[in-house]
Amino acid sequence: MKVSFIGLGNMGLPMAQNLLNAGYELVIFNRTPEKAEPLIKQGARYVQTPLEAAKESNLVITMLSDDAALREIVEGPHGVLNGLSENGIHVSASTISVDLARKLSALHAERHQHFVSATVMGRPDAAKAATLRIILAGPEHARQRVLPMLTVLSQEIFEIGDHGEEGNIVKIGVNFLIASMLEALSEAQLMVEKHGIKPSRYIDVVNALFQSPVYQNYGAIMTEQRFEPAGFNMKLGLKDVALAIEAAKSVQAPLPLGQLIHQHLSEGITHGYGELDWTALIRCLEHSS
Repeated sequence: MKVSFIGLGNMGLPMAQNLLNAGYELVIFNRTPEKAEPLIKQGARYVQTPLEAAKESNLVITMLSDDAALREIVEGPHGVLNGLSENGIHVSASTISVDLARKLSALHAERHQHFVSATVMGRPDAAKAATLRIILAGPEHARQRVLPMLTVLSQEIFEIGDHGEEGNIVKIGVNFLIASMLEALSEAQLMVEKHGIKPSRYIDVVNALFQSPVYQNYGAIMTEQRFEPAGFNMKLGLKDVALAIEAAKSVQAPLPLGQLIHQHLSEGITHGYGELDWTALIRCLEHSS
């Protein structure tokens, strides 16, 4: 089966690699072609535009950083919309705004195409190990067509509903919860540390009580200060918190913690931490203490 994959960053590259390993015929595009070289050497075919990628397959996956990047790839004159065939499927694995997901659903529907949201949960190591968790939403018949492919990339798939934007709002909610955890864990760990307790001792207690991979993984990164290379950098964290604030505002849902986290991440970027892992949030609090 032929699949076109667009976006070969920290997450996209290992995801595309896993599809290639599973025997999929892979067509690839990336704005910086050099990142495609490892896949090209293994048989993937590189094309010059998203339009060409979409023409090559009736199944296109995009894994891009934000709304602006996805709009450019999809809506431009050489974009996916103009290349995808009737009944073709665009699978967006990116965390994007609810408004953009809704807009893309409508644009694809106008062309008798399908938009499916398959946002991924997990860091680059999970993408490489094919142990991502995927939040899936979109037309039921389109979901069924992409399930075998998504199974190659993941350990668990949550089917949310028939509208792509439903998947995005769930992912935004999950990411906001992780950001809230990072804020609380940073505050608590800094307090404990200032009382002379080793951070690793504190994290051991937290993990014994909560037994969550989120606390285990992020707690270890924070304790060991392994902020580089970033699995998910602070700039992307700020983007996701902003998406949560925007989504809450659109339905008049209170999100007071969102404003605080947004402020702290913004301060971190001002201090030069934008490319560090977003667990470096604890450094932002150290600056203000």
